[in-house]
Amino acid sequence: MNRSAELPISKPCAKIKKKKNNLNLSLSHINTFCNGVLHGESASFLPQHISIDSRSLQNGKDTLFFALKGQNHDAHRYLEDLISKGVCHFVVEHIPEIVKGKATFIVVENSLRALQQVAIGYRKSFHFPFIGITGSNGKTIVKEWLNFLLSPKHLIVRNPKSYNSQVGVPLSILAMEGQYDFGIFEAGISLTNEMAQLESIIQPTYGILTNIGSAHDEGFSNRDAKIAEKIKLFEHCSAVFLKKNDAVEALLPIDCQKQTWSFEEESASLFVAQIKKESTTKLTFKFRDLTFSAVLPFTDEHSIENAISCVNFMLFIGEELALIQNRLVELYPVELRLQTKKGIQNCVVIDDSYSVDYPSLKIALDFLEQQKLHHKKTIILSDIFLSGLSAEVLYNQVKQLLARHKIDRIITIGETIAQHLKDVPNVISFANTQDFLQQFKVQSFQNETILVKGARGFNFHEIVVVLEEKNHETVLEINLDAISHNLNFYKSKLQPQTRIMVMVKAFGYGNGGYEIAKLLEHHKVDYLGVAFADEGIELRNAGISTPIMVLNPENSSFKAMIAYDLEPEIYSIHGLQAFLKIAQEQNISHYPIHIKLDTGMHRLGFESDAMRELCALLKNNNFVKVKSVFTHLAASDDRNFEAFTQLQFQRFDALFSEIEKVVPHPPIRHILNTSGIFNYPEKQMEMVRLGIGLYGLANSNVEQKGLENVSTLRTIVSQIRTLEPGESIGYSRRFMVQKTMRIATLPIGYADGISRAWGNQKGYVTIQQQKATILGAICMDMMMVDVTHIPCKEGDDVIVFGATPTITEMAAAMQTISYEIVTGISQRVKRVFYKN
Repeated sequence: MNRSAELPISKPCAKIKKKKNNLNLSLSHINTFCNGVLHGESASFLPQHISIDSRSLQNGKDTLFFALKGQNHDAHRYLEDLISKGVCHFVVEHIPEIVKGKATFIVVENSLRALQQVAIGYRKSFHFPFIGITGSNGKTIVKEWLNFLLSPKHLIVRNPKSYNSQVGVPLSILAMEGQYDFGIFEAGISLTNEMAQLESIIQPTYGILTNIGSAHDEGFSNRDAKIAEKIKLFEHCSAVFLKKNDAVEALLPIDCQKQTWSFEEESASLFVAQIKKESTTKLTFKFRDLTFSAVLPFTDEHSIENAISCVNFMLFIGEELALIQNRLVELYPVELRLQTKKGIQNCVVIDDSYSVDYPSLKIALDFLEQQKLHHKKTIILSDIFLSGLSAEVLYNQVKQLLARHKIDRIITIGETIAQHLKDVPNVISFANTQDFLQQFKVQSFQNETILVKGARGFNFHEIVVVLEEKNHETVLEINLDAISHNLNFYKSKLQPQTRIMVMVKAFGYGNGGYEIAKLLEHHKVDYLGVAFADEGIELRNAGISTPIMVLNPENSSFKAMIAYDLEPEIYSIHGLQAFLKIAQEQNISHYPIHIKLDTGMHRLGFESDAMRELCALLKNNNFVKVKSVFTHLAASDDRNFEAFTQLQFQRFDALFSEIEKVVPHPPIRHILNTSGIFNYPEKQMEMVRLGIGLYGLANSNVEQKGLENVSTLRTIVSQIRTLEPGESIGYSRRFMVQKTMRIATLPIGYADGISRAWGNQKGYVTIQQQKATILGAICMDMMMVDVTHIPCKEGDDVIVFGATPTITEMAAAMQTISYEIVTGISQRVKRVFYKN
């Protein structure tokens, strides 16, 4: 049975009769929704904040915490810490002994399912139309554009950014307050049997199906199976909006209206009769008896189709044609990422300068806490979209949120926010962005982390420009979400009790040191590994408190390591004696050290003939504590050497048994590196060491399929010229022009880390999704590429490596390894860290 639409077709939404939401979401209500067992005396407790993240500073006495349990995590481990921070109410699958009687608990069979059931119950208290959006690509863009197009006349609530998962959707529903004209919620799935649950949470009145592409194909038997799963979102919709497709339409509920659009078939509800592309795109539409034109500020296929999806819906609900036309031309690229950039005066700038509402502010502040380099935190914040709340209620919530996050300096831009935050300490207010920029002084920002969060109309990108350290236009983008995914991929191969050390040496394999270390600390990894003491000292100065092991310590650095609480790898008698001498001089006891054994790599480590002397030094020695014993596998990535790897395991066991006899406590054992985790899971021991795999690079195709790309090196087209036959390109005339060609010069060369071996037609870059071959020799700061058949212009984006070409592909072509390519990217190339 379809959910009946609450507005008639072709009538303005202003005529919807709004019902007031009177739901008291007490603990008793929540217990009823999730069919749990309540342990405690707080049935009347009214939570103001639903949380699943034990690390969030928003957790407090008004929080209800859902302890989710998954393949790679178990939030039940952190309940005691949360109670110490004031959280008193939890939904759990069991009550750990250590916290019994210390808080109120609702015990359920499955915490995620309970979260979803509470969201389903809460959703039923809202009676305005909901729009459910799904598809392979374009979900977030259609959601954001539809919000923009409808916002002049309607109050909209939507899930923030890409909160479209089994966890993100219920959290978004539970964050709703007040009443609206529309709810716009996207739903994303990657496996079968996921969409029915999201449908029951969103309960959409209308459905929009965007592009169906290859994303998440691996989770389904075929493309048809994926489509069938996605359209389960529309099970009870009164109308569904989609590009005309007879096969898909046949799968939709019989009694729902199919509002289709098409470039080819005039029988569609909305027919696109003509497309004219120049610097913009002019579309001519036919809708019922109406023919009209509209201009889009885009020319790419995906943007055009996403905009048409919005037009199709707006015409159906009876929006005025002039409004549609006027708003379409103002559409903008949707920035889906929070970006971390290096700022002036040793600052870190977090760029979220294109939207601001209360839910996205909460997300941005958590990201600020995760990525902060300095103790001092500053936020530059514009007027906030009011949604369905009064200004007083909204800004009171904002004040509480800023207080919880202990923001040192609050810079407000806009008259409304200035009025409501005038009584907050450390607030500086400006009427508009230009006033701020006119009074801006470089020396006002030093050694701090700055979150720039503003609505698009405030043009906060201009503020980011002045705060950002100036570099040339080549950037290495680091996807923090991909790093999290890759970490979880390897953790899924581990037993729950197995610890994990992650390597951040060599500037995080070229990607960035402290930024990645911050993320790993956020994920509560057990150890970080660096090559030299100065790398560890830099992380400590950045505020990293996770234990750090130094793999290649020099004896001269031992005192500095002790001063910064860094734990040395000890690989020789000489090194151990030097460290013991310093420990004795400083009267240190039980300082953690890590013993390296050489079982066949023959690089560093104790061999069997040194074991007697080593054990004699360790026996009854109170100056040091052997925290771990480990070795390095020489060929864990190559099954052809499995016999040798097994020999290394045997040698390690024999040598470890000798050390174990002379130390008072059993040390942690670790032997597996990235490929070892994948190929020899039975040898996990107490800890594993994750290296290159974290950064999206594997040593086998099977392993690579489970990883996501982390690094994308981008530059721009500096200049385009046409050359005639007989001309040459680059030094030593390495490339001779045989026919008329267009070539583009790019501002990147071997000084940026691109090997000359990738030049001379061996390598390529990607421009406008097409390969552009590198011509001639790569210069120090530039390279030239063939764009004869690529429609591009100066200033266009260029991908040097990332999705295409991949780092692995480049390494194979140059007969090297991926490590060499990623660690070779120069420090003069700006790193930009982002999170979707």
